[in-house]
Amino acid sequence: MNIFRLAGDMTHLMSVLVLLLKIHTIKSCAGKSPTLLLLILLLWFLLESGISLKTQELYALVFATRYLDIFTDFISVYNTIMKLIFLGSSFSIVWYMRRHKLVRRSYDKEQDTFRHFFLVLPCLLLALVMNEKFTFKEVMWAFSLYLEAVAILPQLVLLQRTKNIDNLTGQYVFLLGAYRTFYIFNWIYRYFTEPHYVHWITWISGLVQTLLYADFFYYYFNSWKNNVKLHLPA
Repeated sequence: MNIFRLAGDMTHLMSVLVLLLKIHTIKSCAGKSPTLLLLILLLWFLLESGISLKTQELYALVFATRYLDIFTDFISVYNTIMKLIFLGSSFSIVWYMRRHKLVRRSYDKEQDTFRHFFLVLPCLLLALVMNEKFTFKEVMWAFSLYLEAVAILPQLVLLQRTKNIDNLTGQYVFLLGAYRTFYIFNWIYRYFTEPHYVHWITWISGLVQTLLYADFFYYYFNSWKNNVKLHLPA
């Protein structure tokens, strides 16, 4: 554990909290009197949701395959708690977007058409060929790394199509990118401070994932600097 690893974990956790906050805000509209203000607020969320269910399903699969050791290999209380948080939150988000009456209506299904399952098979085949050790857990670990590297693609495509990026959605994607960036600093730090620390699969996957965020970061910082609404080019 070092400051970069901790910062990466905390930004990752913050991204999940931001998304859960968005879902909670939509849920809070249910059961209240249909005043004009409430209807306007609800309509705003329905038009501005911007969250890709396809990306959330990929992240749920990432955590499910990465944390197969949660009940067999104990590392630390902190490690176990973080695993449980990411597993629970990822599947909860998918459930709410698929099943919750009001949250489901805020999901833009017509725009979120990226065929995300086409990403799963290539990542699985790559994991079968390139892994640390040819065991079930190690192959699934490699698969989760490869899949996480590209899991954000449906979300980025959705944002480019809709061009409606509210603050919470923009912050969510930014925090996901920041989490991976901090992890790269963590790997650099450990490379120079720990003997024989080499993890090529993790490094390359993380670098690919960070590069996918580069375009988003550029427009995110431009919108922040100029104090304008975030827009991505088509």
